[in-house]
Amino acid sequence: MLQQTTVAAVIPRFERFLQRWPTVEALARASDSDVLGEWAGLGYYARARNLIACARQVAQRGGFPRTSGELRELPGIGSYTSAAIAAIAFGEQAAAVDTNVARVIARLRAITQSSSAEVERLALAMIPPGRAGDFTQAMMDLGATICRPRAPRCGDCPLRLDCGGFASGDPEAFPAARNRPPRPLKFGTAWWIERDGKVWLVRRPAKGLLGGMAALPGSDWTDVPVSADGLGSVRHVFTHFALELAVERRFEPVGEGWWQPIDALEQAGLPTLYRKAAGIALTARAPARRAA
Repeated sequence: MLQQTTVAAVIPRFERFLQRWPTVEALARASDSDVLGEWAGLGYYARARNLIACARQVAQRGGFPRTSGELRELPGIGSYTSAAIAAIAFGEQAAAVDTNVARVIARLRAITQSSSAEVERLALAMIPPGRAGDFTQAMMDLGATICRPRAPRCGDCPLRLDCGGFASGDPEAFPAARNRPPRPLKFGTAWWIERDGKVWLVRRPAKGLLGGMAALPGSDWTDVPVSADGLGSVRHVFTHFALELAVERRFEPVGEGWWQPIDALEQAGLPTLYRKAAGIALTARAPARRAA
């Protein structure tokens, strides 16, 4: 849950998730739709799909693998996550290098550019024997709270006397900033189809963005702008592009779906994009209800 999501947003969701599925076996028995619904609003929904698949594999094999190499074979677990689990849970001398840890290493060694393999080698050499879990968590916290991308708190850093970035007088110069290409803009339409106090919802295709999530039906997302006529529009930013989603009213159901009571719309598990779109439709609907 903490991948690409803040601690403040995760804590209540994590606690609720564990109350509902307290063991790996319980999660393995859960339906995809229930887990995706519980994940709604956290974004990056491939994480939830991988979590389900991972739980099922772990339950099938009767327990977690204990090495970073074996952990990497589970769905959704890459080199960083496998190293972090192996170090923290099982004490393996494994270097878990995320963006924060890579920044600490780069500043400590005054490196402007380096490969991930080189950073991992340097981090591994720093791990005290038998303290891989403590070291991993300390480096994560150091990068997240002290050695920040902007305005690092060098005065509070226990490594500052050995830090090449601090000695240079410009720690923010390490690592060198990457030039990011502009994020393209796509366009689409979401349809609000209402009948007898219910709204028509569909489920997104299992693969792709927002895969398997409940959604308002709508058009494909393309590079072609759509008409501005309708109830309003939502702008939402994904990792690789931004989306301008127009919200329009329609009257006949589209595709396979179900009628969701509007009073229970929060229970449908809509992701943030479609919650925003539904909010526009409900705001436009309110004056009509008052007039009636």
